[in-house]
Amino acid sequence: MLSTLRKALWLFGFAVLSLVLFLPGYTKLQELRVKNSQLEEKFRKMEVDNSLMQEELKRAENDPVYHEKIARDSKRRRLGIPHPA
Repeated sequence: MLSTLRKALWLFGFAVLSLVLFLPGYTKLQELRVKNSQLEEKFRKMEVDNSLMQEELKRAENDPVYHEKIARDSKRRRLGIPHPA
């Protein structure tokens, strides 16, 4: 009986010690996983934005009509002229 009780106490002590040692690390791991997931989502959005900007840049460099539109819009903004509806 005493031997069984002693083993149970040792097991309980080991379980508590394990929790004390490993729970903070596990919690930090979970926090880092969430942060990683958020950063991956931000990265995907930035990749899409980058792709759209690359397309707009190519269009601005190679499409004379689009280039003229950009120049007109820029001039309107500098002069304070509202954009025609």
